[in-house]
Amino acid sequence: MTTITSPRRPRISHKGAIAFFLIPFGVLFALFYVIPIIFAMIQSTLVVQRDGTFGKSELVFGGLSQYALVFQNEAFWASMGRMLLFGVVQVPVMLGLALLFALLLDSPLLRGKRFFRLAFFVPYAVPGVIAAIMWGSLFSPNLSPFSSVTQNIDFLGADLVLWSIANVVTWVFVGYNMLIIYSSLLSIPSEIYEAARLDGAGQFRIAWAIKIPLVRPAITMTAIFSIIGTLQLLAEPQVFRSFSSAVTSTFTPNMAVYAAASIPNTNLAAAFSVVLALITFVLSFGFMRFTQRKEIS
Repeated sequence: MTTITSPRRPRISHKGAIAFFLIPFGVLFALFYVIPIIFAMIQSTLVVQRDGTFGKSELVFGGLSQYALVFQNEAFWASMGRMLLFGVVQVPVMLGLALLFALLLDSPLLRGKRFFRLAFFVPYAVPGVIAAIMWGSLFSPNLSPFSSVTQNIDFLGADLVLWSIANVVTWVFVGYNMLIIYSSLLSIPSEIYEAARLDGAGQFRIAWAIKIPLVRPAITMTAIFSIIGTLQLLAEPQVFRSFSSAVTSTFTPNMAVYAAASIPNTNLAAAFSVVLALITFVLSFGFMRFTQRKEIS
């Protein structure tokens, strides 16, 4: 009677080298990500208690009382809805432009690819604060060199300021997302294109039937990054507050967190942060699962 033995697992060599590269990352990840999250969760369960009106204050365990205040805060949820609307419109436009520019750079018909690659990416090299100041000045009727336009169209008014901010974010991050998609295009074997051309496919057909489906994972990754970035938006609307009265201190969820911490009410700000992190995780993870199911089906 013969016995079947399971194959031995391959022995991992150079464990010391693996640990050498992983430990620095693990230490930094714990210090600047895991520990701050745990600290924020602990802080969100505490409340300030005083003995009388002017008594000494102390932090005591308050359970979920801070989270009750979060769910009662209309300004925070209004900012959340504003950012969801922002993301539904701005993210597809930004990624659509990034995909278009990446396809143009990958096309054999385009001349001067180095120039256009640099031109598309240069806005990302501009810090977000500087970009917001520049565009805020262009949109301001008193500062813009295009005063004939800005005096007739109120880009900084309550109706359009959200989309003016979306314009800044799109201008800055199109080139960043384009490079991710373009790098994915460069990894496609050229034999696939040659076979498609032999079958009579033109450049548009190759882009639609071959390139876009094969770079779908890169598009999904940029979409997840964009969802996370949308809910964390802070610098651009914070700068636009100096140009527009329509941008309030709670215009975005991150601004609401910052405003709560400035009172100061760091415990409420921590609760805001935890809720925002959970919503960001649910939306990004849900989008990833949705795209995976679409690919399987």
